[in-house]
Amino acid sequence: MKKIGIIGAGNIGMAIAKGLVSQKVIEPSQMFLSRRRNGLLAEQEKEGFSISDNHSLVKECEVIILAVLPGQAKEVLRDLKPLLKDQKKLLVSIVSAVSIRELKEWTGSQTEVVRIMPNTASEYGASMTCIAGEDEQAVNQVKSLFDPLGQTMVIKEQLMPAATILAACGIAFFLRFIRAVSQGGIQIGFHAEEAGKIAAQTAMGAALLLMQTENHPETEIDRVTTPMGCTISGLNEMEHFGLSSAMIKGIVKSYSEISDLK
Repeated sequence: MKKIGIIGAGNIGMAIAKGLVSQKVIEPSQMFLSRRRNGLLAEQEKEGFSISDNHSLVKECEVIILAVLPGQAKEVLRDLKPLLKDQKKLLVSIVSAVSIRELKEWTGSQTEVVRIMPNTASEYGASMTCIAGEDEQAVNQVKSLFDPLGQTMVIKEQLMPAATILAACGIAFFLRFIRAVSQGGIQIGFHAEEAGKIAAQTAMGAALLLMQTENHPETEIDRVTTPMGCTISGLNEMEHFGLSSAMIKGIVKSYSEISDLK
């Protein structure tokens, strides 16, 4: 397996690193990590990961995953430009709102660039990772790398902002929904930890139903609603208070903000 480096090994970067190791894609020693304050990676070093500065990481690794904030990407890549100039590397960018054209301009090299948008469930092999690139071979290489971390989908680059909202921000949206369900469970009699476990497992079951059957959500909803039953009563009450509308508005609002990330 080629050596892989992650520049910006924060929350999403470490989720990917741990996912690749737990899914047996790579050994920890072959995974190079860097961030502005490498002292924060002391625990990862104890776990066998290779901790490095950006320059050493680029020299060592064939695949470089860029997981910095949008406002940091230009500075980081221009600093690495001399190292990338004459080398054929694969740059995999998780950076929101920064295009392939910009990334290539900042590296000014033969480096092939692929954009991805995974989420923090990568750590447990349950991410939804969207992939976009101009070179089919590079896209396929990245897809093979991320397939063990959950589901992957190759999309057009212009859809990456939407993928950021739906796949990455979406984790927070669904977690907030699960939290609300567990709070309801507490009110009707369960202890907090019991309600949380029931809500999370039920959410996972609902998602698995759709993944396995490929049915429309309403098809599965119809299977558990009966005339004058408690399920339809609860669903209608939620809709009266704007459940679906609130979710849609939240997604659209997040999407409207993504252009301001840089």
